[in-house]
Amino acid sequence: MLGCSLVAHATAANPERRTKNQEPGTDIFRPEAGKFPPLEKAHTYRGELVFVDHANRRGSLRVAGTGKFYRNDPHPFALLPYGIVRYQGAPADLRDIPLGTVLHVCGFLPPDPKTSVVPVLPVDSKAKDAGHYRGIGIFPAENHALLLEDEPSHCLRVGKTWKLKEVELNNNKGTILASCELKAGGAGKVDEEKLTFDAGTRIWRGRERIGIANLVAEGAWPASGKKSLNGQSVLLGITWRPAPGDGLNGAFTQFHVSDIWLDTAAIENAAQFQTETHKAFIRSRWMPAWVDAVEYGKFGRATVTATLFGGMDPSLYADFQKDLQAQINGSESTLKHAAGHYGPSHVASNGKIVGVTKASGAIPLGSSGIQIQFETDLIIEGIRPTRVVRIRPESWPKMQVPREEYDNSNLEERFPTPAIFPRY
Repeated sequence: MLGCSLVAHATAANPERRTKNQEPGTDIFRPEAGKFPPLEKAHTYRGELVFVDHANRRGSLRVAGTGKFYRNDPHPFALLPYGIVRYQGAPADLRDIPLGTVLHVCGFLPPDPKTSVVPVLPVDSKAKDAGHYRGIGIFPAENHALLLEDEPSHCLRVGKTWKLKEVELNNNKGTILASCELKAGGAGKVDEEKLTFDAGTRIWRGRERIGIANLVAEGAWPASGKKSLNGQSVLLGITWRPAPGDGLNGAFTQFHVSDIWLDTAAIENAAQFQTETHKAFIRSRWMPAWVDAVEYGKFGRATVTATLFGGMDPSLYADFQKDLQAQINGSESTLKHAAGHYGPSHVASNGKIVGVTKASGAIPLGSSGIQIQFETDLIIEGIRPTRVVRIRPESWPKMQVPREEYDNSNLEERFPTPAIFPRY
C-alpha cells in the first residue's frame, strides 16, 4: 500500500509523467527493469552510423528527418542491455558495423534518465523542427535501442525486397531507380527512390564477389546510359556519402548503395560469416542475461534464476545444459563486466546449472525465452533480481577482456561519461 501511495504521489508531482506523446490518448512509455518492452511501443527511425563507442554499446546516428540529411547533427544512442544488433542478416556487435552504414532503429526513452549513458532529451524532441533546413524527427528522445539493424537485416525481418527498376551508368558509377516492397505484394502504392553507386559498390552473387565492371562485361548493365532492370529483386546495403550538385536534385539527401546481394545464396553466405564472428565474440565475453529471482540459502549459498537475452545463434543457447558447471558475474546496463585486476572469472560466482526451461508461446524481442537455474555456494553482490549479469558455461573459454570492457569494483563507473557527446 505504501508503494502504491508513493507511485501515485510521484505521478501527480512529476509533470513528465503527465505529458502525452504526439498521438492523442497515449501515455509516455519507458522500459522497466526486469521486463522486456513490447516492440509495438517503440519509435522507429533510421540514420547513418557516424560514431561508435563499442565498449559502452553506444554511438551516434545522423538521423533522417524531413530536411536536408547532410545538415543533421549526429544524434547519440545507446543499446538497451538486451538490445539486439543485426548486420547482413545475422547477429552482430556494434564493432562489426562499418561507419556510414544506414541503420533502422526501434528505440525507447531511457529506462532511467539518471543513469543514461547518453544525453537525455525532452520526450517530445522528435516532433520539434530543428531548423537550418534540417526539419523534424532528427533528435528523437527514444535513443535507447531495442533493435538496431542494417538494410538487408531489416528487409529479411519484415519480408521486404528491393525491386530494381532502372540503372543509369557512366564510367562505372551512376544511379539506380528502385523501390522497397513487400515480397508478398499488396502494399498499395510504393515510392521509388534514386540511389547512387560507384565502382566501389560490392556485388554478391552466390559465393563470389563481383563489381560493376563485371555486370557491364556480361551485358547485364550498360557501359553507359540507361537500361531497364524490370523490377529485379535484390537486397541492398545502404550508406550515405557526399554527392556533387546544388541539392536541387537530391544531392544532399540521396543514399548510396554499398552492397547488392543478387540472390538468396549470397546473403546466406554473408550471414554465415557474420554469425561465426558473433559466436566467437559472445563466447569470449559471456552470455548476457538478467536475474529473475534469487533463493538464498545458508553461508552464501543461493539458487539464481536468470533469463538469457535473445537475438543470438541457437548453438550458443544449446551450450547451456543441466548439470554443467558454469560461472555467473555481475554486469551493468552497458554489459560491462564487474571485474578485478584478474578479469571476470576471478570475481565471478562458480556453480552448476541445475535447470534449463524454455518458454512457450510468443517470446518478446530481447529475450531468448530460455531460463536457467544456477546453484552456487558463494553468491556475489551484483547478482540480484532485475540486475544484468554475464554467464559462462564451462565449455566456453576462460579469457580476459580488455580494460575498457569491465568496471573495476564500481558498477556505476562511466568510462567515459555522456559528456563526450557534443551538444549542437
